[in-house]
Amino acid sequence: MSFSKRLFAVATLLTAATLLVATGAIARQAKHGDTPKGAPTKAVCVLIPTKDSKVTGIVTFTQKGDAIEITGEITGLTPGNHGFHVHEFGDISSADGMATGGHFNPGGDKHGGPEDKERHVGDLGNITADDTGKATLKTTDKMIRLHGMNSIIGRGLIVHAKADDLKSQPTGDAGGRVAQGVIGAAK
Repeated sequence: MSFSKRLFAVATLLTAATLLVATGAIARQAKHGDTPKGAPTKAVCVLIPTKDSKVTGIVTFTQKGDAIEITGEITGLTPGNHGFHVHEFGDISSADGMATGGHFNPGGDKHGGPEDKERHVGDLGNITADDTGKATLKTTDKMIRLHGMNSIIGRGLIVHAKADDLKSQPTGDAGGRVAQGVIGAAK
């Protein structure tokens, strides 16, 4: 094996070992409910419309004790309820929002509502638009996190065309995707 190949192999092993140690430290802190030093305590998502939609908005996620407070405003919706989910990928490269994948579900659980014992981490239920098409959000969730296994940082956020029925598998029959965004760490 050449020197450069050996050097690359050693660097790869050291990087992997560093990641394992760091992940273990974060997991230990998260297991005890502590926020790891340097972990974000706030995140933001700017929602952009999918093809043939006019839905836009800004959603903020803020750590408040053992829960995440979700606040924001979304406009351009049809009046009524709309499914609201964190999706597995922060890829908004497709016009229809499908590049974000399915609901964020690291535990392999069944779809449910935000109050259900068993649900996808990304199952945030519904948002309600008023007669002008505006939804104002102010709620909390105890399953999503801004660090650790349930971290939503870097994941996609989707607003759906229809209400989530909170039971149909695997997605709640919430219809097409009318807005998409990537959740990013914020100051």
